[in-house]
Amino acid sequence: MMDVRQEDRRPFPGLGTDPQSVRTRIETMERLLEHIVTIPGTNQKIGLDVILDLVPIAGSTAAAALGAYMAWEARNLGMSKWQVARMAGNIGVDWLFGLIPWVGAIPDLLFKSNTRNLRIIKRHLDKHHANTATIEAKLR
Repeated sequence: MMDVRQEDRRPFPGLGTDPQSVRTRIETMERLLEHIVTIPGTNQKIGLDVILDLVPIAGSTAAAALGAYMAWEARNLGMSKWQVARMAGNIGVDWLFGLIPWVGAIPDLLFKSNTRNLRIIKRHLDKHHANTATIEAKLR
């Protein structure tokens, strides 16, 4: 058998339950849902959330389920019921708009519920787990 060193058995980064790992996961999820593709000829970015909204009913529901994952992570961080309820409201509004076939993707371009929810979670993390804060720069 092969000899596996101790440092080679480390878990994947971001799989822990510590606040920094949670922050990494939710930032990645938000990027996937809101910012993976730039619309040609514009600076507007879209993500899986908008793309899924093009599939009537099932797409919007799948996007809401992915967004609910962020709220679940927030609940596990110990965020208040009010904060988690606000996040659920954002997800619900996004889901309702997405139920309108094809046209529902347009409000999603403007509302970006997952970005709003990420802001709520980051505010909590910055206040209660300051060591997870990161410096963010806007790239041109």
